[in-house]
Amino acid sequence: MNQDVTDFTEALTEPWQGVLCAQLREIVHQAVPEVRERIQYKKPHFLKNGKYAAAISVSKDTVSFIIFNASELVLPEGMFEGPPERKTLKLRQGQSVDTDHLSELLSKAASTL
Repeated sequence: MNQDVTDFTEALTEPWQGVLCAQLREIVHQAVPEVRERIQYKKPHFLKNGKYAAAISVSKDTVSFIIFNASELVLPEGMFEGPPERKTLKLRQGQSVDTDHLSELLSKAASTL
């Protein structure tokens, strides 16, 4: 784990965002064990074989989880947005995350990287 990513998560002013980012980070490491992480464009990015697998972006009232290489995924209707190759899940305070399903989707997307 990269200390810069840990620092990013710990520096968030909204406690729920820090907890959610840590949870999403753990999902990435479970789904893609060989992932490398770094801060790029002021947000955590997760790479496999030098290619983007996922990213986390935080705004005032959301935490967004981006899955790259998503063109072949079968996604639940209305849950994700964005172009076929990059899908974004926007989460708000109090919203639950199906960690198993998200891990499965990320694992499939990253399998061809």
